[in-house]
Amino acid sequence: MKLANKHIFVTGGAKGIGAAIVQDAADEGATVSFIDIDVAAGEKLAAQLNNSGKKAFFAKANVANFEELKSAFNQAVSKFGDVTGVVNNAGVNSHADPVTMTDKEWDDFFAVDMKPVWLTAKLALPAMRKAKGGSIVNICSIHGRLTYPGFFPYGAAKSAVLGLTRNLALDEGKHEIRVNAVSPGYILTDLTKGWLAAESGRTEKANSIQPLGRMGEPNEVAKVVTFLLSDKSTYVSGSDWAVDGGLGARSA
Repeated sequence: MKLANKHIFVTGGAKGIGAAIVQDAADEGATVSFIDIDVAAGEKLAAQLNNSGKKAFFAKANVANFEELKSAFNQAVSKFGDVTGVVNNAGVNSHADPVTMTDKEWDDFFAVDMKPVWLTAKLALPAMRKAKGGSIVNICSIHGRLTYPGFFPYGAAKSAVLGLTRNLALDEGKHEIRVNAVSPGYILTDLTKGWLAAESGRTEKANSIQPLGRMGEPNEVAKVVTFLLSDKSTYVSGSDWAVDGGLGARSA
């Protein structure tokens, strides 16, 4: 029970990697609050957790809207007390052209994939500073360091998240608050499975470049996240944990 007596707040927690993080945190003894725009999936997961004797709270909120995010965060605090750990998981993909992408499309994308990492810190840090402790984990991507054509501006956003992670770690260390990033590679979420199914042979091709010969599962990311949220990682801060099966070590 690595997270006993912890209150973890997760963004984008209804499906995929986010849901796996919510589940694993609850399994490790945490009280978990999470938000998402998918109400049906969020309510279903919260009900499953509560019905199994765990403590979970779900609220609908769009991380790009600070008032919605703030309201959901305050509801979580009112229900379960101060947040001791934050996981910034919410995000969207972008396959834009640098010439045709509009200013609004750029702003809308960064409002989901980068800005909320700061906004959740803005909400959680006052109580963490007062308590002299806390952990923030930002879900980044292998694209923060390595990318390939067609992922503009996704790589830029994930690189920015890594930079923000480092600076928050340096700035908040004096309050004994730790900030780290986790960068998944190919993970078998519903989104990934849909992409793989869209073209014959795509799964085999993707697996052929994986050093472990397979893609990862969401719970394999979650286990690293819960470690970083726990008191078993008290001297880990400002780091980027690759959960990519070794893909980032491979040369083209």
